[in-house]
Order: sequence, then C-alpha cells, then structure tokens
Amino acid sequence: MKNRSGGLVFSTEQGRMCPDCRHPVDECVCGAPARPSGDGVVRVSRETKGRKGKGVTLITGIPMDDKELKAFAKVLKARCGTGGTVKEGTVEIQGDQRDLLVPLLKEKGWTVKRSGG
Repeated sequence: MKNRSGGLVFSTEQGRMCPDCRHPVDECVCGAPARPSGDGVVRVSRETKGRKGKGVTLITGIPMDDKELKAFAKVLKARCGTGGTVKEGTVEIQGDQRDLLVPLLKEKGWTVKRSGG
C-alpha cells in the first residue's frame, strides 16, 4: 500500500488537481509518456507488414505531443479522404498516400524524407 501524505485535490482557481504532480488535471505531467524527440526529420513510409497485404502510410518524427498529434492526424486523414490512427507517436494513414502527404508536411516547415521503398 502506498503511503500518501495527502495533497491538493481541488483548487478554486484551477479546478481538479493531480495529487502526484500538483498540476491541473488537464496539464498533468506525471502520466504523460516522454516521447524521444528524434533527429528532427519527419519520415513518410509505406508498410504492409501484419495487415494482410493492405498498405498503410506511416508518418514518424512529427514534433508534437499526443493531443496535438491526434488533431493533426485528423486533418491529414481528411485531406487524404481515408481513415487512419495514431499509435505510439506514429500516424498511420490507410493506403499509399506518400505523394500527397510529403508536400503537406513540408508546408509546416519540417524536414521531410520518404523512407522505405
């Protein structure tokens, strides 16, 4: 059993507080996994492994936290007109969308490379 000395749970100014890091629940940093920053290059590749031959476009190295990355993935999926998901900091877009995605990512000012075949 964990020994807790109590902590701030609610603040009239901030609302609900995390008892571990004492930040507002919306800004809690204790449960957020730290993703490595990488080398600053956004890589766009295509993969079919484990998908019964169906190809997906993988985008790795986007310098955003998880919440921003999900919102950005939604924009990318809408531009491609397909579905997709975000898994462990990697955006997966259904189909081979590399030709469409590389210019979109370069518009954001990032260094973008096509990797893989």
